[in-house]
Amino acid sequence: MSHMLTHETMLENIHFRDPFIWFESDEAIYYLYGSIGHHVWSGPAIGFDVYRSKDLKLWEGPIAAFRPGPDFWSDRQFWAPEVFKYGGRYYMFASFKAESVCRTTGVLVAEHPAGPFAPLSFSLNPKDWQCLDGTLYLDGEGRPWMVFCREWVQVRDGEMYAVRLNEELTGPVGDPVFLFRASEAEWSAGFGDHGDQYITDGPYLHRMKSGELLMLWTTSGMSGYTMGTARSLSGEISGPWVQDPEPLFDRDGGHGMLFRGPDGELLLTIHAPNEHPQERPVIIPVAEEDGRLVLKACGPN
Repeated sequence: MSHMLTHETMLENIHFRDPFIWFESDEAIYYLYGSIGHHVWSGPAIGFDVYRSKDLKLWEGPIAAFRPGPDFWSDRQFWAPEVFKYGGRYYMFASFKAESVCRTTGVLVAEHPAGPFAPLSFSLNPKDWQCLDGTLYLDGEGRPWMVFCREWVQVRDGEMYAVRLNEELTGPVGDPVFLFRASEAEWSAGFGDHGDQYITDGPYLHRMKSGELLMLWTTSGMSGYTMGTARSLSGEISGPWVQDPEPLFDRDGGHGMLFRGPDGELLLTIHAPNEHPQERPVIIPVAEEDGRLVLKACGPN
């Protein structure tokens, strides 16, 4: 298939939330996915787009990575696409919603990181749970898991779970394992009439050079959208998980993931600000220092 490129643009001109960057080593190309800003909250969703870049500065696109067919079950709020290479194919984990159907994370599959992606699995989380932002994690034995959020709209204090997946990534193996609640982080802020509603968003797993397992995740903080880290005391996905006392980014941005730049430097991408329709992808250098992730640049104001 020929992937038509419409134009080149700078990162700040791409209206994406929930950015995710995949580096395709065979091509030396970065692929940027995200929730399409214009359709993120209202109206029918058109699908998912992807941009590509050789240097993380100029981005070619948009390329139509996924367009739903007329029989696709969801028609709104296509969110947080994340793409992973697994078993020689490319799998997109993404959140979907429809009238009278709980939000869920399903899986799409393609032969190339630019797509076209096709539906593989309707839902990997319990179908009567309001869930979002599933991400793939491979444990020490290479077994696939999905880490995902159970939404505050259903449980008030948002929760984080992990569930084992079958090798085909088409369904769960066993029940979800509870990891933590949003209110456990000192940097989370409750909202609502009673201040007892807390958000869980955007989990992403990172193995530190020390071997520690960290999770980036985002919530509502004192200064807006806020991202911090939790760490597994066992080094395994099941935890127990403890929250680092200080947030990683607390200036109304988040839903982050980590990847390596052209020179091997560790980089973080988030969207900031969180206010619609100003949200844009941002890339920030990161370092591991004394067992913590440290931002090497301030990021957006």
